[in-house]
Amino acid sequence: MRISDLSRLTGTPVGTIKYYLREGLLPPGRSLGATLTLYGDEHAERLRLIRALTARGGLSISAARDVLTAIDQPLEPLDTLRVVHYALPTPVDAAETDAVDEQAPRVDQLLEAMRWEISEESPHRRALAASLMDLNRLGMEYGTEELLPYAELAAAAARLDLDRLEHIEDRLRLAEHAAIVVLLLEPVLAVLRRLAQEDESRRRAAWARTGDGTDPRSTAHPE
Repeated sequence: MRISDLSRLTGTPVGTIKYYLREGLLPPGRSLGATLTLYGDEHAERLRLIRALTARGGLSISAARDVLTAIDQPLEPLDTLRVVHYALPTPVDAAETDAVDEQAPRVDQLLEAMRWEISEESPHRRALAASLMDLNRLGMEYGTEELLPYAELAAAAARLDLDRLEHIEDRLRLAEHAAIVVLLLEPVLAVLRRLAQEDESRRRAAWARTGDGTDPRSTAHPE
């Protein structure tokens, strides 16, 4: 198909497709002459993934390129996950370095309590420290005891994630699925949590109104 056909099929402007080609996110098409280049279904699939990584996953063009490079290489599962994880935006204000560093022992305590093996280079150590700093400033200090139940839920979710990946034998397909699970499933989990909070709050409100001592989580949803 021509680039105009690819544009119509994927809903991606021609100018954007050309930009992705220049930036190396999209592989070149098959040239049939000076003015004709053809593209295939693999280009349409890659375009959808690029848009998902940037628009939904929030990755910069540079970070998306790193992820796509990993996808195109037959890496080990752990290496693929590392590339995807480290491509995620984890902004920490340089002016806040000292305040963030003060939270590092709390992060270390949690990792030790969970027996998690996390690289010292992981950007998510500082990302968690920065989030704890923000909570602390709002008067909501979360120590290891308060964080452990959340960490255990995260560990359960991680097991589900890896369960979906471990039976994929094709390394390129594995890398693509890893990117999808890490980047695109995360918003789904966040929304599920909000839905659960809404449901739980309604159940508790109904329980408070009736005052019959019934656990709201063991009853049918109030009408």
